Amino acid sequence: MDVDIGDLASILLEHAQDKLAVVDESGRYLYVNDASESILGYEPAQLVGEQSREYVHPDDRQTVADRFERVSATGDRSATVRYRHATRSGEWVWLESRFTDLPDDALEGYVVSSRDISDQIAAERDRRDAESRLRTIAGTVGDVLWMFDGDWSEVLFVNPAYEDVFGQSVADLEADPQQFLEVVHPDDVPCVREAMRRASSGESVDVEYRVNPTTDYGRWVWVRSEPIIEEGEVVRIVGFSRDITDRRRRERQLAVMDNLLRHNLRNDLSVILGNAECIAREAEEPSRGRAEIIRQQGADLLESADKQREIIELLTAQSVPDTIDLVPVVADAVEPIRERYPDAMIRTALPDAATANALYEIQLAVTELLENAVDHAPDKSPDISVTVRSRPETVDIEIQDSCPPIPEVEFRVLTGDWEMDDVYHTSGLGLWLVYWVVDLSDGHIAFERTETGNAITVTLPRGQL
Repeated sequence: MDVDIGDLASILLEHAQDKLAVVDESGRYLYVNDASESILGYEPAQLVGEQSREYVHPDDRQTVADRFERVSATGDRSATVRYRHATRSGEWVWLESRFTDLPDDALEGYVVSSRDISDQIAAERDRRDAESRLRTIAGTVGDVLWMFDGDWSEVLFVNPAYEDVFGQSVADLEADPQQFLEVVHPDDVPCVREAMRRASSGESVDVEYRVNPTTDYGRWVWVRSEPIIEEGEVVRIVGFSRDITDRRRRERQLAVMDNLLRHNLRNDLSVILGNAECIAREAEEPSRGRAEIIRQQGADLLESADKQREIIELLTAQSVPDTIDLVPVVADAVEPIRERYPDAMIRTALPDAATANALYEIQLAVTELLENAVDHAPDKSPDISVTVRSRPETVDIEIQDSCPPIPEVEFRVLTGDWEMDDVYHTSGLGLWLVYWVVDLSDGHIAFERTETGNAITVTLPRGQL
């Protein structure tokens, strides 16, 4: 079958998705295809003979005129321009048009091929707004926010906080990203290189190190990085760097004071306890009884010092919750209590497994709660039940006892409703240890007085093995 090329071209023009038009030297429409109706709402006949300039947004007319002149006056064969074109409904639609001057006088006029890019313009505007908001936020926070490409060869984004924390200008970093290592303490560079390698391999990385030679590397930063993976390849690495200098300083001070206190306290208490035992053994009443009081109070103080050490280690270790099966944890906490207090009745109801996200010190917390229950029993023979329950989102450890009611000041410590201050007194530091272990595990504690005693429930986020 013979096909008329002219007819075929006419059919293709009328069914094209882009708006196709022919304009003369003055910009008057000579021809418009049917796509004008779907894009602009105008039928072709309504535009033919009209001056195209009148349909261009006033703010864009000069830009369009300049592009058109480039084709008509300078000899360029084509030019592209973006602008807003009026619609029949009185609104504006964004078009991207290409003006073409066909060679050899094949057509009297200029071909204008236009496509609707309104959605693209809106997306670009939203992206610019989002970037502007991000830069505004990033410019006001103290943390260093940054983004590198997958192999750390290009800085894609870094906020101004970088200069104050790291002691290096953003411009220098952007010019040569490898200069970043020059402001890291030399002893920490191998650790940082390894963290960078792991992030480029697709791992999430946490690391702490010293930076800023202008402060003699006196700044400590905590850096968290996350790889962005597309189609199995790390294409970007994003993260933040937080100045933790004050925290590290407090930790060092706390550790020094803790060591000094424990060393001196133990030495002095050893002398006190030794002499108290001699008096209690050799003296007559009432001195013997008073010496026994001194000995018992000294032993309690020594026990508090041990728990203080456990709290200091907990608060300075920077541990993070991990997925733990609580069943063996609870079993291991119960067994030594049974051995130390044979008169206590301790029953357990444990499932085969119950995984939760918690610190490994959770066993210390369970042990402390059990010891606290035994100590509150007048005859050291309480009836205690320990139950572990798995729920859809959490895991509960419930401890019920037959002891007298726990004083309000102590159960409010457990539930976090009482702040420690200089006028606060408690029977020991053990309950604070329990509270902080559970709190750092992103859990919480509930307390209830029952008809027979007390019920304490530790709730922890459920984990997946």
